[in-house]
Order: sequence, then C-alpha cells, then structure tokens
Amino acid sequence: LIEKDTPVIALCGYKDLKSKTESNIKEAAARGGFIITLSPDIKSSTDIKIKIPQTHPLLCASTEIIPLQLLAYYTALYKGCDIDKPRNLAKSVTVE
Repeated sequence: LIEKDTPVIALCGYKDLKSKTESNIKEAAARGGFIITLSPDIKSSTDIKIKIPQTHPLLCASTEIIPLQLLAYYTALYKGCDIDKPRNLAKSVTVE
C-alpha cells in the first residue's frame, strides 16, 4: 500500500520494539514512503525527525500522542476543516 511519497508516521518510543520498528521504517523507505519518526534517540535516516523525551515504558505513549494530536490539528486547519465540529461524532452518552 505504500507508494512514492506516502506519509508514514513511525513511533519509536518503546525500546523493546525498536529493532522491529526500525526494520519496518526501512521497508517503508525502500518503497518510497515519506517517513516521519517520533523517537527519543533518532539515528535512522528518515525525512522528518521529531525528538520526544525518554520516559518509563508505561508512559511512552503519552509522549507520542501529543505531537500526533498537534499534527492532526494543524493538518485539519491547513485543509480548512471545521475543527470544532467533526462529522459523524456521537454527541450523547448512553448509560445502561
């Protein structure tokens, strides 16, 4: 599914999966993907490198989600989407 310039976001905050993630990054880059990497120690050759702080393995997702939320926000803003009113969002809670 990855073609030339397909954006690929690689999350490399969890140390135990780092070698597998780097292998996937190389595969995506070999197919011409545009690689964006979020990592505490960026050594791989990617197009955009975003440095995140090194934390406890249980908290690494928290350091990755903030840049991803900002990316989603600014992408929607750039595309002219109404950020405060997403379509098909359930606005009620059902309690049994």
